[in-house]
Amino acid sequence: MVFFWLIVLGLLTYVLLQRSVSRITRTPVWLLWLVMMMPAFVLTAWVLVNGSEKPAPTALLLGLFIACPILYWALIEKGRIALPKAAEAESAAADAKPLAPPKSVPRPIDKDEEAMLQGCFPWSVYYLQNIEYRPQAMICRGQLRSTPTVAYDTVRENIRRHFGDRFLVLFQEGLQGKPVFALVPNPQVEKGDRSNQTLTRPGLALGLLLVTLFTTTAVGTYLAGVTEEQLQATPALILQGLPYALGLLVILGCHEMGHYLAARRYKMRVTLPYFIPVPFFLGTLGAFIQMKSPVPNRRALFDVGIAGPLSGLVVAVPLLLWGLSQSTIVPIPETGSSLLNFEALDPKASLMLTLLSKLVLGSAVAADEAIHLHPIAIAGCLGLVVTALNLMPVGQLDGGHIVHAMYGQRIGSIVGQVARLLVFGLALVHPELMIWAILLFFIPAADQPALNDVSELDDRRDMLGLVALTLLVMIVLPAPGILTRLLY
Repeated sequence: MVFFWLIVLGLLTYVLLQRSVSRITRTPVWLLWLVMMMPAFVLTAWVLVNGSEKPAPTALLLGLFIACPILYWALIEKGRIALPKAAEAESAAADAKPLAPPKSVPRPIDKDEEAMLQGCFPWSVYYLQNIEYRPQAMICRGQLRSTPTVAYDTVRENIRRHFGDRFLVLFQEGLQGKPVFALVPNPQVEKGDRSNQTLTRPGLALGLLLVTLFTTTAVGTYLAGVTEEQLQATPALILQGLPYALGLLVILGCHEMGHYLAARRYKMRVTLPYFIPVPFFLGTLGAFIQMKSPVPNRRALFDVGIAGPLSGLVVAVPLLLWGLSQSTIVPIPETGSSLLNFEALDPKASLMLTLLSKLVLGSAVAADEAIHLHPIAIAGCLGLVVTALNLMPVGQLDGGHIVHAMYGQRIGSIVGQVARLLVFGLALVHPELMIWAILLFFIPAADQPALNDVSELDDRRDMLGLVALTLLVMIVLPAPGILTRLLY
């Protein structure tokens, strides 16, 4: 069992690394993965040698969880790719100072184009004071004299009219709270049409979906109680795994399609959802899409980020309610239960699960009883878990996008740091969350900014964001004692 969870953690870690940091550093992903997994490897070796009864020394734990993050950060910084990314341009615009006279920096535009660029900033919208040339961007500083949305739209259209798609126009907050424009070379212009040829791969997406359907059906057959001997004698019994497989794939598919449709609404270049099949554990490690173009503004960042979790919940909750009605009540095992113990799930491990189980089962489930989940209920429960993981307000997770869009990049980064510490503290009480806590510490806390990262959200989106964060708390936190005494 120890090796099983080690493999699962290793796969999850590699997928997260490939999605989050492989684009910002030349350091090999396998090396970063090895550093991230080092605490798990060392602690597993300790358990195998000394047994689980003897706890690891505090000095060893502190050394692992301090040295490995520092080494991980150092490896990323050593190999960081110096490309004209939005985040790097914002950093240069905000706090970088010239390291050499302007004449030593190659200018991407000539004198005539510089005069043309100055004319792109109407004094009544954004009064341009100076242009700084950096190796990766042109920083245009001035005074904002209109709303951020009007200023960005006006300047962007003027630059597009004179320079075409040659530059990406970024609008970011500076250190003193003064918004600055940054112009960076558009990488899509350099790639030309070659990037469009590989953007949509329906054959690959369909193939991964079919393979994942098979692996989840195989796992669902096991969850339905079919033994290997029974399956060999009657191969048709594998169809009993379809309810779990179809339920889980519909939830994950709706989650990713929510992201996909929201991104296409804003005319962003995005791939189709790709499922990740595995022949064990849950049958899949989830699904993902890749955005191939910058996010235009914080409103788009919010809509794309929140569309996935809400779309998944719209399907997961009804499936969970129906699955709970088909589940059976069992005693809580002496070793205790958790949110991922599907044979004897303690509904009190999650506030939302407590409310949903009481809604469906009523007085049939008591405080000292657990639930043996029906396969459909397992899929619905996993839908809640996947939603909670994605709503964590850290980095490039959906919750990180939501918090960034609501409060800005800097505050979003601070919230991400606090969230990681809170989850780690919660994992000390509920060990089943420890994998999440470890993974969150290795996800960059800062989200990449949108092109227009200054314009704020409207009140409706702010309220919807608070609702999403409330759902996260309701899924992750156990039911408080006062509520369980009222309900049971």
